Amino acid sequence: MRSAGGGRYREPLVAKSYDMIAQGSKSFAAASWLFDRATRERVWLLYAWCRRCDDIADGQTLGGELGDQSGISGRVKAIRALTRRALDGEPTADVGFDAFGQVASECGLTMEMADDVIAGFELDAAGWRPRGEKDLARYCYHVAGAVGVMMARVMGVPKDDSATLDRACDLGLAFQLANIARDLDEDDAADRCYLPMEWLAEEDIEPGQLMKPHHRWEVAELANRLVLKMDKHLRAAKLGTVGLPFRSRWAVLSAANIYGAIGYEVRRLGRDAWNHRVVVSRFEKLRIIAASFFEALRNNPIPPDEMPEWTRADILIEVRMAGPIPEPDFKPLPDEE
Repeated sequence: MRSAGGGRYREPLVAKSYDMIAQGSKSFAAASWLFDRATRERVWLLYAWCRRCDDIADGQTLGGELGDQSGISGRVKAIRALTRRALDGEPTADVGFDAFGQVASECGLTMEMADDVIAGFELDAAGWRPRGEKDLARYCYHVAGAVGVMMARVMGVPKDDSATLDRACDLGLAFQLANIARDLDEDDAADRCYLPMEWLAEEDIEPGQLMKPHHRWEVAELANRLVLKMDKHLRAAKLGTVGLPFRSRWAVLSAANIYGAIGYEVRRLGRDAWNHRVVVSRFEKLRIIAASFFEALRNNPIPPDEMPEWTRADILIEVRMAGPIPEPDFKPLPDEE
C-alpha cells in the first residue's frame, strides 16, 4: 500500500532526519530550533532529502570528504528514481527519500521542484563548468535557490506568493555563493570549478592553476566578487521575511546571518582564506542568533542599494530554455541482455 513516508512512522522518521541535520550542518541545525515544532520537523524532513541527495551524488557521508567521483551519472539517476518513488508513497529503504515523501505530502512539494534541485547534480555529472555569470546563476539556482523555494513552501508560503518565493530563492543563491567562495580549494582538489571561465580569463588564471600559490591574490579577488554578490542577495532575501511568523522570521534571519558571516570571513582573510576551512564558532553562532532575535523583532530590513542582477524569473527562463540535462546511456544488467 502506498502511504506518505514510504510506510514509516512519522515520529522516528523525524528523529532520524534531525540526526542527519545535526551531523551534516551544525549551522542549519542551530537555526532550525527557532521554528515552531511543526515547521521545524518539516524543515528537518526536507533537509534529510537534500543531504542524502548530496551525499549520494558526491560519494560522501553527511557532507564529509568527497568520495570517488566515478559513476556519478548512475548515482544521479538513482536519486531521481528514488525521489519519484517517495513522491508516489512507495518505500525507498532510505530515510532521506522517505522523509521527502512525508514532507512533500504535507506541504505540496512536487516532482518539478525536486527536478530543479536534481538538475544541479546532473550538471556535475556532465562535468559542466560555468562560462559566464548566467551559467553561475543557473547552477546556484539548481543547488540552493530551488531548495530555498521549497523551504519557503515548507514554512507555509503559498505557491502563488511569487514575491516571497523570489526572496527565498535569493537566500539560497546567497548561501551557495558563500559555499563556493569558502570551498574553492576543496572543489579544485575534486577537479571542480564553479567560477565562471570568463572571470578566470580576466585574471589570467591558466587552466588547472587556480589554487597555486602564485594566483592567491587573484583568487582572493574572485572570492570577493562572489561575496559581494552574496551580500546583495542576502539583503534582498531579508525583505521576504517581513510577512513570516516571528519564529520563522527569526530562524531564517539567523541562518542568513550565520552563512553571511562565512562569506564575510572569507573576504576578510583574503589570500589566507583557504589555509583552513572557514567556520563559524559555536559562540559566534549564539551571538548571531541573539542579534537576529532583535532583528526579527524590529522587522524592518534595510534593502540593498540595488536589487540583485539575478532574478528567479530570469534564471527560470534560462533553465527552461536549456531543457533537462540528457540522461546518460546505461549498460543493461546481464540478465536483461
